Amino acid sequence: MSVTAHSTSLLPRAARAGHWNAVIAKTYFPLHLTYRNAATFDGRLEHQALGDLSLSRLQTEPVQYERHPRHIAGASEEQYLITIPRRSPVEFRQLGREVRCDPGGFIIERGDEPYRFSYEAANDLCVLKVAKPILANRLRNPDRFCAQVFNGRDGLGGLFTTMAQQVQAQATSDLAAGAVLGRQLIELLTLALDRTSGSADVALSSVRAAHLKRAEDVIRRNLSNPDLSPDLVAEACGISKRYLHEIFADGNGTVSQHIREQRLIAARNMLQMPNAGPMSDIAYRFGFSDQAQFSRLFKAMFGQTPSGYRASQTSR
Repeated sequence: MSVTAHSTSLLPRAARAGHWNAVIAKTYFPLHLTYRNAATFDGRLEHQALGDLSLSRLQTEPVQYERHPRHIAGASEEQYLITIPRRSPVEFRQLGREVRCDPGGFIIERGDEPYRFSYEAANDLCVLKVAKPILANRLRNPDRFCAQVFNGRDGLGGLFTTMAQQVQAQATSDLAAGAVLGRQLIELLTLALDRTSGSADVALSSVRAAHLKRAEDVIRRNLSNPDLSPDLVAEACGISKRYLHEIFADGNGTVSQHIREQRLIAARNMLQMPNAGPMSDIAYRFGFSDQAQFSRLFKAMFGQTPSGYRASQTSR
């Protein structure tokens, strides 16, 4: 495939921002763009497909790109962007982690989670886009490498960034050759990342633990809220529902199960208090649809009915 080029240089000033929004969405995926000065914005993008990989060169004035939950809701396939800044630093925030990547490094952005990506000076970026299954077939849990800065000057990381920029500069119209180059880039990327897997595991573990604690805090504060749900928790934590389910699955549990257990524990604690009120009021207070459901779940968790438990407390 030959290179597809987009430029704002020949467009009226008033049309540039809208045109660039559409170009970015088509090349990568939908994003919210904020321009330092939309009236004077100028940008150029060159894009080519290389089998399972796409490669682009992005040259623009300062821009901030944001991936919002509304963009992710309609996504049909999970994608990664691998960005190599060549002219000025980039700032990237995702899943509570904020990093700065200078020229000579590269970062990985997870497309199925909200993020913010920006640069304060004109930049020249080399960007690769690859579907999650492609990396996952070669690399265990590639999500752990997101929002980290990797060395793109030396070693395998240096080979990867050098080859990516050389392939970009010497575009090919030969589909078969392009597919081979794409596979080689993916192999170099996975080899470079695999060498850093130990530190990536530690970083991922600490980030997921922090998000799990934040989610548990949100659940505890909202036990009496009838609208408490995985959607509410994910929104309050600023993460996607998919990622929320992932961090609870690490402990072999589910979000809904944790909500139910915390509500039952809170109800049990209330039953220990004198004059706690009618059983039906306690059940409804903690989000159970009826007293029979509350009694059944309470007995399954604590081995006795709520009435039996209250009686055992008052007889002490």
